[in-house]
Amino acid sequence: MLYCNQYFYKGENSMKTIGFIGTGVMGASIVGHLMDAGYHVNVYNRTKSKAEELINNGAQWKETPKEIAKSSELIFTMVGFPEDVEEVYYGENGIFEGVNEGSVLVDLTTSKPSLAQRIYDTAKEKNVHSLDAPVSGGDLGAKNGTVTTMVGGDESTFKQVEPIFMTFSGTLELQGAAGSGQHTKMANQIMIAGTMTGLSELLVYAKAAGLNLEKVLKTVGGGSAANWSLQNYGPRILKKDYSAGFFVKHFIKDLGIALDEADKMGLDLPSTKNAKALYDQLKEAGHADEGTQALIQLWWKD
Repeated sequence: MLYCNQYFYKGENSMKTIGFIGTGVMGASIVGHLMDAGYHVNVYNRTKSKAEELINNGAQWKETPKEIAKSSELIFTMVGFPEDVEEVYYGENGIFEGVNEGSVLVDLTTSKPSLAQRIYDTAKEKNVHSLDAPVSGGDLGAKNGTVTTMVGGDESTFKQVEPIFMTFSGTLELQGAAGSGQHTKMANQIMIAGTMTGLSELLVYAKAAGLNLEKVLKTVGGGSAANWSLQNYGPRILKKDYSAGFFVKHFIKDLGIALDEADKMGLDLPSTKNAKALYDQLKEAGHADEGTQALIQLWWKD
């Protein structure tokens, strides 16, 4: 079932203490929404300074993922790469070393479907519940509480966490069994790869033709070529704002996972391969920590 938060009634919260691991660009905003909704939130991040503002606003700092798990009924994770997910869950001071029976684990990281399945299986062995729930919407979506959340796992667990998801989600849907959320996010990233390369080449072409780029974005954005990337990243590109709403290095990771999964299914995705090759070039040129809109710099040199 599809949910939109403008129609959602929050009701009584069944979980009062939430743990959140990974307070980066998107994670910090999501924690803020959870706190605004009245939840007590325990936080952990590899770099404590990135959690200082949240701590100052009332979040409780914990020293390890293990301590987060011990002291929380619901644990969210939102880290960078699959290897980070593995460390957070399976490391010496990881979640599975401290999690209590009956707790719920939710991984918001874009990661491998197979890892989501492994976490689900381990959770079952420990009488714990697990969902994979990657999100889309970047820094703006996280800040506005309107991310799209794609969930894999058991429906009963999804229903339990649904009110909490809706504190930061604009669109929410259970996609299927464990790993299905990650597969849906791969489909999402395949689409974004196309819109980002299209946006970049649109601007390259329009500039070469001597057009007013602001007028072009406004006009194209009002027609059948309208899309999220054009509307949100087009204006940033014109301002030469390449700050990361979503990091180049993370997008490369996502496209790599998508292509690996496609290969397992016997699929050839040439457009996605081309997009990843372009982003690999961008990384090699020193732009790994910039936003995905920095792709334009392969053509436009500041």
